[in-house]
Amino acid sequence: MGDKNDIYNVNLPPGFRFDPTDEELVVHFLQRKATLLPCHPHVIPDLHLYSYDPWQLHGRALLEGNKWYYYSRRTQNRVTDNGYWKATGMEEAVICSTNNKKVGMKKHFVFHVGESPASGIKTNWIMQEFCLSDSASSSAKSSKRKSKPIKDYSKWVICRVYEQNEDGDDGMDQLSYLDEVFLSLDDLDEISLPNY
Repeated sequence: MGDKNDIYNVNLPPGFRFDPTDEELVVHFLQRKATLLPCHPHVIPDLHLYSYDPWQLHGRALLEGNKWYYYSRRTQNRVTDNGYWKATGMEEAVICSTNNKKVGMKKHFVFHVGESPASGIKTNWIMQEFCLSDSASSSAKSSKRKSKPIKDYSKWVICRVYEQNEDGDDGMDQLSYLDEVFLSLDDLDEISLPNY
């Protein structure tokens, strides 16, 4: 088997990408986790988010493009060794497209380096945290087996983490600086230099 850090770099067939919508993350992944149903394929790992800074997720969380995905336990303390996740105040309902019911919530966080809000430095790291709506999590509690004690899986969240570029988007459609340099080298063939 390969390196332990490469476990969650999923090898999908050519042309396939792990790019779920908000609804798909909540309905097809998070609800299944909360109700203890298997999720096939099992591609999203369980990770204690607050043990890692966002730049340490590579090899630990599912990476697709420039976004990392993982399950974590819901908590109020979002502090890591080098900083903390600060809520932006933006919360959005995740609505099921088939029945227009709220199935979850999406909260936005920004990572700050430092120990406190007074001394923290805002970074470009963004986390979207998805949790089940109250009705979905209560149905998850009722569907659990009562024969043996188990963890309360309705407290799980799915996180999507990415580094936002300076323009405010996630950079998926833009070229990196090196890509631009290499593409400009191709143009050198079209430039005619004077003969001396």
